[in-house]
Amino acid sequence: MSTKWVPKSVLALKGYSRQDFISDLIAGITVGLVALPLAMAFSIASGMPPQAGLYCAVIAGFLISALGGSRVQIGGPTGAFVVVVAGIVAKYGIDGLFMCTGIAGVFLIFLGVTGLGSAVKYIPRPVVVGFTNGIAVVIASTQIKDFFGLKIDHVPGDFLGRLEALAKNFRSISFEETGLAVMALVLILVFRKYVPRVPGYIVALFAGTALVWIFHLPVQTIGTRFGGIPSGLPELKIPQFHLDLIRPLIAPAITVAMLGAIESLMSAVVADRLFGQGEKHKPNVELIGQGVANFISPLMGGLPATGAIARTATNIRSGARTPMAGMIHALTLLAILIFAAPVARFIPLAVLSAILLVVSYNMGEWTEIPELLKLSRLEVATWSATFILTVFADLTVAVEAGMILAALVFIRKVTATTTISRVTEEYLIESKLHILQDKEIPPYATVFRIHGPFLFGAADKIDDLVQQIPELPPIVILRLRNMTAIDATGLRALEDLADRIHASGREIILCGAREQPAQLMQQAEFEQHVGAQNICPNVAEALARARALYSQIAHAAPPAGQWSKRASDRKPDAIEENKEVAAGPPSR
Repeated sequence: MSTKWVPKSVLALKGYSRQDFISDLIAGITVGLVALPLAMAFSIASGMPPQAGLYCAVIAGFLISALGGSRVQIGGPTGAFVVVVAGIVAKYGIDGLFMCTGIAGVFLIFLGVTGLGSAVKYIPRPVVVGFTNGIAVVIASTQIKDFFGLKIDHVPGDFLGRLEALAKNFRSISFEETGLAVMALVLILVFRKYVPRVPGYIVALFAGTALVWIFHLPVQTIGTRFGGIPSGLPELKIPQFHLDLIRPLIAPAITVAMLGAIESLMSAVVADRLFGQGEKHKPNVELIGQGVANFISPLMGGLPATGAIARTATNIRSGARTPMAGMIHALTLLAILIFAAPVARFIPLAVLSAILLVVSYNMGEWTEIPELLKLSRLEVATWSATFILTVFADLTVAVEAGMILAALVFIRKVTATTTISRVTEEYLIESKLHILQDKEIPPYATVFRIHGPFLFGAADKIDDLVQQIPELPPIVILRLRNMTAIDATGLRALEDLADRIHASGREIILCGAREQPAQLMQQAEFEQHVGAQNICPNVAEALARARALYSQIAHAAPPAGQWSKRASDRKPDAIEENKEVAAGPPSR
């Protein structure tokens, strides 16, 4: 019987042991405590009461783990949604948000059922980095008021208006709230560096709440602003359905659905790598689980949800083994809602703002910016436009503009690789250095080739190669002769591949790159990942380089049964190690 559409939680029941449950219990409780301040902080930053974030983490978090396609993914509210949710609430109200979330849930289910979830890979790296940078800046700007305890009746929704209001009212700073926020910030950073096994968010939350409770500090808390958090189970409440809002909510709902798909699948990929053991998530099952969670969450008063990378990483580091840990994380938050809700009214907003400032910095992917600036002007322009529009306009406009620019860049790169040239004697002589049919591949090396444009949307095809790394010989040759073009997404895929091959103790050699790929790789300083000597002009020199490398490691005997095929056994016209990474006709 096929298990293609079976959730990971069901598959994990086979062979589930008492030790597995204990590990999942510890991880679930840990990540539940970590999610507590984050869920409330994301909700408040989105213009919603704190319980909306908790309800989302409980309901959606449970459903995503129970119905999803990832073994250790943790779902719930995330920073990516803050800007979108705040805009929807400001324009359409809370009922509009709940309608939008429900529609997005239906979209996600549709993407999963039809197998269209793979469409999210067509969002290129400059666009993803641009709107991630922009969201981080916007979230940080919304937390300045509570971090310093500024007295502002109404904070404008637009970025420039918000900065102007903050500057005009900065004299109203509260030293008590600023002190609490700085203390929380220091605690988070200190624990992250020196006691990484103890989540600094929890320590900061408990310390700040205890200080307010014991010393009755005159600061803004969840109790003073929201009247506390309702105790007990979330109640089923069908939001008012406004037919006139369906059409204007389609675009925001698509944005929420695409953000949810991108975040959840990115988080699932990270989870697979961190968990190891050959684990691989089911993207379409994951999207169905995310869709069901986003359809049910607003019925219980919750926010949109997606996979949360930081909480997923915490879950894995805490020893999670199955989706049961994610369900326990949701039940932990439910227990807090039932038994500890009255204490939540003492939680200072300044501490939550400090937590969100750290989150916004972490999600910003700032290290990506210097790498992007090394690329072509078109890709830098795509990133810049997406970033600026995210900050000064809104995310929907930013993603639309970024995708249009990315499409134009794609067309430009593909058309630029089309050439018409005469076949000359020099061309024929040079071509002999690139062809594989007359070359002998030694048993200590293997050759892969990329055929066609290696652009966003195609970069994930290299995953098949990645999965084979443990079985490969000590030297991997990647032949780029027929790779006609590459972009930032493809380049990042090659960088990750090189790093993972080196991490396995193997060497990688690249050869035969054409003009556009070679130029972009040079601009991006790609040789840092493989070494300048391991970038060769043709496969003949790559094989020579492989011989030199292997002579250096020949004293280390290969594992039994590996690399045993003799070079003399290989037929020049049918080299089985000439594997193909991207689809295309055989090259000559």
